[in-house]
Amino acid sequence: MSFDVVLVGGGLQSALVALAVLAKRPTARVALVERAERLGGNHTWSFHAGDVPADSRAWVDPLVVARWSGFDVVFPEVRRGFDSEYASVDSARLHEVVTEAIAKSAGSRIFHGAKATAVLSNEVLLADGTSLHASLVVDARGPGESQDYLDVGFQKFVGLELKLKRPSPITRPLLMDASVAQTDGFRFFYVLPFTPDRVLVEDTYFSDTRDLDAASLRAGALLYAEQAGLDVASVVREEGGQLPLPLSWSYAPSEQSPLVAGFHGGFFHPTTGYSFPVAVRVARHVAEQLGGDVFGAEWRTLVDRHARQVRFAIMLNRLLFGATPPHHRRDVLERFHRLPEATIRRFYALETTAADRARIICGRPPRGVSLHAALAELTRRMST
Repeated sequence: MSFDVVLVGGGLQSALVALAVLAKRPTARVALVERAERLGGNHTWSFHAGDVPADSRAWVDPLVVARWSGFDVVFPEVRRGFDSEYASVDSARLHEVVTEAIAKSAGSRIFHGAKATAVLSNEVLLADGTSLHASLVVDARGPGESQDYLDVGFQKFVGLELKLKRPSPITRPLLMDASVAQTDGFRFFYVLPFTPDRVLVEDTYFSDTRDLDAASLRAGALLYAEQAGLDVASVVREEGGQLPLPLSWSYAPSEQSPLVAGFHGGFFHPTTGYSFPVAVRVARHVAEQLGGDVFGAEWRTLVDRHARQVRFAIMLNRLLFGATPPHHRRDVLERFHRLPEATIRRFYALETTAADRARIICGRPPRGVSLHAALAELTRRMST
């Protein structure tokens, strides 16, 4: 079977590439290979308004299930509102939109329940013997298929989507409510009020270990909901995960097909786990260059910029996990959220400037941070 591009993995990155390619090149033949029967797994992805360029909104906006005009963060000494747009995408909508787009495209196809046994430069072999050929193969499998990191911290969470008996008193996202008791590293709650009677409450940790007691976090999310005044009728959906946050990394972007993308290729935020902005950039590039020189000058510029941002984020991970005792990590994040709003936005989008990076690391260290350990980490960073 011949296609213009074969996408391996049915998560966010492959979905965005498929939508971008079909929007830019309606006659393109796209194959998408996914082991499960549905695309997207069981996830919620969010992004800030500036993360998506205007020329990409047409194919991103159909994925959005909720949009807000602002959001808040809460720490013991900082409660701050941000009046910039925030939006969320969920797996159900992603599956629906991508399935419809590919169904409308003659020559395109989704291979559900299909395991890729070999991902080669111009061919993907499936477990049932099917061979898919394309001028470009994109390997966008998720964390389970990526390298084993030896030096990591973890972002781990359990989120409950709750049906309420009456409208929620929380009307816009809480990106971080870190006013809660700190256990197992930095702990905060993430709250998304999708509708007045449907709210996602997520108990999240920046921890030294991947150990996750789902029952305990589930109970913590329900207790938080009760204390926040959410009158819960039922739990309609649960999601969770343990995302590695690397403290060191040998970054080697693809120079030829297959293009390794998504988490598998290092295209995510090493400190926050946010993947949407970077996934959009990769998708736009593939759509614009498909049929031409995908690995030419524009690709090298994209990966060089990404690598610069990744190196800085890795250094911050070293400081957060290596120079800061677990019970003081909240102080580091609280200090960060005092910075100018534009700096915070660019950090989440992996677009920090030199001035942003100076603002983030300069100044008096937060409580509990070892200045000696921090200087050692900075010295090690500059020597690698």
